[in-house]
Amino acid sequence: MTTAVDRDIRLSNVAPLQSADEPDFVQAIRARAAERFRTLGIPTTRMEEWRYTSLAPLSRTEFRLDARAPRDFDGSPASLCGHAIAELVFINGNFARQTCSAIGDHPSVRVMPMHEAMRSESFQQHFARYADSEEHAMTALNTALAQDGAFIEIGPGTIIEGFIHLLFLGEATDVPVMSHPRNLIVAGRGSQITVVESYVGHGTYLTNAVTEIAAAEGAVVDHYKLECESAEAFHVGTVQIHQERSSSVTARNISTGGLLVRNETRVALDGEGASVTLEGLFALSGRQHADNQTVVDHIRPHCDSMQLYKGVLDQSARGIFDGKIIVRPNAQKTNSRQVNHNLLLSESAIIDSKPTLEIHNDDVKCTHGSTIGQLDDEAMFYLQARGIGQEDARNLLVYAFASEIVERMKIEPVREQIRRALSTAIPEGQPGLREATQ
Repeated sequence: MTTAVDRDIRLSNVAPLQSADEPDFVQAIRARAAERFRTLGIPTTRMEEWRYTSLAPLSRTEFRLDARAPRDFDGSPASLCGHAIAELVFINGNFARQTCSAIGDHPSVRVMPMHEAMRSESFQQHFARYADSEEHAMTALNTALAQDGAFIEIGPGTIIEGFIHLLFLGEATDVPVMSHPRNLIVAGRGSQITVVESYVGHGTYLTNAVTEIAAAEGAVVDHYKLECESAEAFHVGTVQIHQERSSSVTARNISTGGLLVRNETRVALDGEGASVTLEGLFALSGRQHADNQTVVDHIRPHCDSMQLYKGVLDQSARGIFDGKIIVRPNAQKTNSRQVNHNLLLSESAIIDSKPTLEIHNDDVKCTHGSTIGQLDDEAMFYLQARGIGQEDARNLLVYAFASEIVERMKIEPVREQIRRALSTAIPEGQPGLREATQ
């Protein structure tokens, strides 16, 4: 999409990417977003939405866009090629030429890198319409600097069997690298689609990703985001979902990697009878920090939302769940439930849980709750009384806690990848859980 000179852009001096291949409307959106980021600046803990997470390390590191030319993908354990009906791979934000697809020339399915879709009518209709770059600085940064990403469009009435995989690889170079993947998923009226995003890598780098999902009337979208970044990596990700009448979206977020991670999932239920389910699992150890933010905005009546997030924290890890449900004045007959359960495995682990309701209508049914605890002593005694060692008993209970999220996922290859990621996330010296997840 851009030249090597264009890519020599630093976080401290953001200018929009420029390319003669891009339509004028994209360049205008980029320029506006760059201006907003320079005005807003990197978020600080003085802001309520960022009170638990400091991005000061980003300001101290001179991240640059990867100036190397796109290259072929030579394989990764995270690849699901052979299981997915299509897989697109991006390396440090750049599209890798070697991909796989079993879709063929299906007239109602379009899966392509973003730079190939920019002149299509659907892209122009939906790009940058839902994710807010006016008030959210990291979204503005992504909009200004997005190198590439995936454009997925499913035509009306089309039902896709299987799933599409988007694989994002972060690779350290001689200087710290930043990438800004941008994805747009458009599900037509009455269509059904499943999309999996995987983020992996090695070394020190920054990933700042934005995915916009537009679900038309009656569409069904199943979305997975697997964040398994390098232990030295920074990850900021936003999933923005817009739903029309009677649409149904399930969005799952799994975080096991990264040194500092911020995941935002924002939903606008803008059609009567729409429903959304948000599920999340974060398993952290060492000095890992993961901040999970959700906002579900009930704009129209008769909409349902369900949120279930679980956290497992060991050693000196810190996890955050900050979830908000908004019910607008005209959103009568809203049904919403929000739950966050957390398991602390050490005295030095920290969890901050803040479920919130903002209700402007009396004719609703909304509940929320949060729990923070340790392993059950009676359950530990029960297992040990039957000959299971203390360490193995502990790990079996941990996996049982996490498995409520994992086992509800429909795609076996994805479940298997999450099991392996969970086993890697558990510190050494805990073989019982490793055996249970293999």
